[in-house]
Amino acid sequence: MHASALLPLLLASASAIPGAERSAGLQKRCDISAAKISLPSNQRQLVAPAQGPSYIGLAIGTQNYTCESTGTSTNVGAVAEIFDASCLYGAPEFSYIQEIAYSVWKLVPPSADISRVIAVLQTFNDTLVFGQHYFVTSPSGTGISPKWDFTSAGLVGHPDAFVIAAKAGDISAPTGPADVDWLSLNKVQGDLATQIFRVNTVGGMPPDSVRRAI
Repeated sequence: MHASALLPLLLASASAIPGAERSAGLQKRCDISAAKISLPSNQRQLVAPAQGPSYIGLAIGTQNYTCESTGTSTNVGAVAEIFDASCLYGAPEFSYIQEIAYSVWKLVPPSADISRVIAVLQTFNDTLVFGQHYFVTSPSGTGISPKWDFTSAGLVGHPDAFVIAAKAGDISAPTGPADVDWLSLNKVQGDLATQIFRVNTVGGMPPDSVRRAI
């Protein structure tokens, strides 16, 4: 079972990937050094970083769940394509691009691939694909961990352009119970970023009850 999700994210990096600024896939990026993340004031789990982000991405994909015999579901990871939203920062549509993208995503038939969504999103200020988000075996060898991987798209030729991270903060989405939690995560491995924020989420929660297939 899966649930469609729109997962805007922000990646802050204190270390540069050598030669990354020359990558053809990133030459169109806009200056976001002064960008600020907006977080709810009535919580202490997520703390906005002092410095501006290295990347602002829009991740479209699915949250994956397994159905238990008790009628509940368990999250077993996610798969998403990450788009460069840097040049939308400061534009009017930045505040609702996740709603537009989610609406497009919901219209795509299950049999279609993500290329149709990419084609629509590219009409918004030459949106570029940064990379992919998925889960891998945790570095500890137990369980799974989220990975953001730019090695096959935005930073081709840079084998360390990824980050495997661990959750540091978690709040319920202030937009409502249908949207997956907002998170902050810290780097465990990789050179892509030192900190990740997943905010402004749309969808991705499982149904209240599930039934296992026979």
